[in-house]
Amino acid sequence: MADERVNITDPKALRALAHPVRWKLLEIIGREYTATATQCAQETGESVANCSYHLNLLAKYKYVEQAEGGQGREKPWRLVEQHQTISDIGLDADGARAAQAASGAFLDHALTQIKERHLTSHLEPAEWREVLGVDNSNDYLTVAEVQEVHDVVRGLMNKYQDRRVKPELRPEGARPVNLFLSVTVAPEKN
Repeated sequence: MADERVNITDPKALRALAHPVRWKLLEIIGREYTATATQCAQETGESVANCSYHLNLLAKYKYVEQAEGGQGREKPWRLVEQHQTISDIGLDADGARAAQAASGAFLDHALTQIKERHLTSHLEPAEWREVLGVDNSNDYLTVAEVQEVHDVVRGLMNKYQDRRVKPELRPEGARPVNLFLSVTVAPEKN
């Protein structure tokens, strides 16, 4: 599977991502490769009708599409693209606001998931607890060095991506693991 990224630039498509339920649905489908509105409802606690509505809206902007099999609300959905990026670079003011809203909704979703999983990590077996957690580093890097770190980490993350769509490649004991990389820079002092 290639690591080709699609940059989302359409303000309407970006605004479609500024909703927390849609990020939950994208995460479920991305993790499971396909999921129905009923499966999404069971995992999110939302109604099947609400999940179906949001899935159809995501389909309108080509984030998801119907996969083979099933009918109606039991029809599975899959991601159109495995890797998409959201950036306000090069967008007009409307597009930049939409990108910022979509990014903000994603960060809210990701950070909530990280917090929830962190609070229940004590329930995991010892071998899992030893490899879970957070790490932080505040170092002085150039733009080129940050790009190098990002590329190395992304390369490691991509090493196992085929397992998302090919369950037969998952070794016994493999579980869905979220790896979250955040790169920020302190504002320059005046």
